[in-house]
Amino acid sequence: MELVLESGVVRGDGRAREQFYDSRGYGRPVAEGLELAPVEAAHLLYRSDIESVRDAESGESLDFRALLSSAAVSEIDVLVYKDLRDRGFYLSPARDGWVDDPSGADFVVYPRGNGPWDEEVAYRVRAESERTAVSAASLGESVLAVVDEESAITYLETDYPTVEGTSGLDLPTDVEADLLGDRVLVWEPPSRLYHEGFYGQPLDDDAGKPLQLSLVEAAALAGRGVLEVAGGEDAIVECGREVEGERFDRRLAVYRALRDRGVVPKTGYKFGADFRTYADVDTVDSLGHSELLVRVLPADHACSPRDLALDVRLAHGVRKRMVFALVSSSDSKTDIEWLEVGRLTP
Repeated sequence: MELVLESGVVRGDGRAREQFYDSRGYGRPVAEGLELAPVEAAHLLYRSDIESVRDAESGESLDFRALLSSAAVSEIDVLVYKDLRDRGFYLSPARDGWVDDPSGADFVVYPRGNGPWDEEVAYRVRAESERTAVSAASLGESVLAVVDEESAITYLETDYPTVEGTSGLDLPTDVEADLLGDRVLVWEPPSRLYHEGFYGQPLDDDAGKPLQLSLVEAAALAGRGVLEVAGGEDAIVECGREVEGERFDRRLAVYRALRDRGVVPKTGYKFGADFRTYADVDTVDSLGHSELLVRVLPADHACSPRDLALDVRLAHGVRKRMVFALVSSSDSKTDIEWLEVGRLTP
């Protein structure tokens, strides 16, 4: 049985189809027999299921070492493919004509016990080196398989979560406040502003007077007519931009969106994030643990896989979920896409 590498595909006859596709889910059947992706052929070579592949262009017989050293296959793909096979999965390379939707993935992985002849898909996997920056906008509804410098693989599941809660408050109006440096003080705050709405932080723990507000909290409240500050909302926003630059506008947009969705955002500084969030706040006295850590990023941000792993590890370590708010702005509107990233053990 001869397998031939030609135009990025390894071709075999009907015997190859029976031996590799019908019984073990490698490749895709064609009229002439079987087509394998080079990564599949590399795995078969590694397992010694085949001895060599003939390069149609050079006539050379390629063993595992020679194929892995060629431009036909990526060692990152081979490592991820082997790991998933070792875990008991059948998987197909995400190529046009091989799977229904090849976009955004390197492999389509089937549930254990299923194969490419079944319609059900367990994971859509993208293989990357830890040194490769990944567009945040390209993630979602897929698994990022990150291969580190020692060839260990970390699987990060990405999805588009529903971010919503039941926290809400009938807000007061015309509450006097002062803009002081990089925060705002409310000298005579209505009690419900903090105790029911979880806005700000009391200067003392007892009566809640005065109440300290962050710039994003104060800008959001001023924009809704709750606060009266010299210079109004514009003065607070200008102060925020002086402190944080354009990042402040993104954080303010996300803060407002979370409040509109019934979610209470508070600073996530201690966790290295922009916000920690509470979905169901009745009173501060009965407050539970926050559920999400939110990091605000521009929509065109390229993520380091190492930073993703750090964020996810920290979030899991404090029993929270890691969510990224991807913000894109134009003159007319601001759009936010929510992206959740978590550890996965396939």
